[in-house]
Amino acid sequence: MNQTVAIILLILLGVVLISFLINLYNKLVMLRFNVDKAYGNIDVVLKQRADEIPNLVTVAKHFMEYEEKILAHLTELRTFYNNSTDADKRTELANETSKALSSFFAVSENYPELKSNTNFLELQKSVSELENKIADRREFFNDSVNLYNIGIHEFPNVILAKMLGYKDKTLLEVTNAEKHYDGIQF
Repeated sequence: MNQTVAIILLILLGVVLISFLINLYNKLVMLRFNVDKAYGNIDVVLKQRADEIPNLVTVAKHFMEYEEKILAHLTELRTFYNNSTDADKRTELANETSKALSSFFAVSENYPELKSNTNFLELQKSVSELENKIADRREFFNDSVNLYNIGIHEFPNVILAKMLGYKDKTLLEVTNAEKHYDGIQF
């Protein structure tokens, strides 16, 4: 009788342990796929922005001969972004592209003839609209990444996450230009 009770308790304990591990695994998978989905949503807009860069560079080259370094860097970032398949690397490149675009638009202020060019103004408006979409989606993406990063570091998740090779994901950053506010100018 005691042996039967012990066997039943061991079986119940095994079932509880297996159930716990399955739930833990499913939580980690859900967190990973939420990050992938959020990245997929923002990647569409980041790709659109990357596609606008050659047009901006072409229009600006006519006016900004002295700013070749910024234009070359933007073109290089676009190429790296389009050729990268790693989500973390693409996120880093998107962060760097945001910084470079901020510099580009700041420098363009020094070229009145560029600022008055219709093609440039339309491209700038298009990129600004894409930046607004990126900002909207960045919040959801960063929330998903944050939950994922917390989830893989919580105990006991950390044990299974390390065994499965889960690694921290990179957040999309807000550039200093986006944080800077000069107040209302008249």
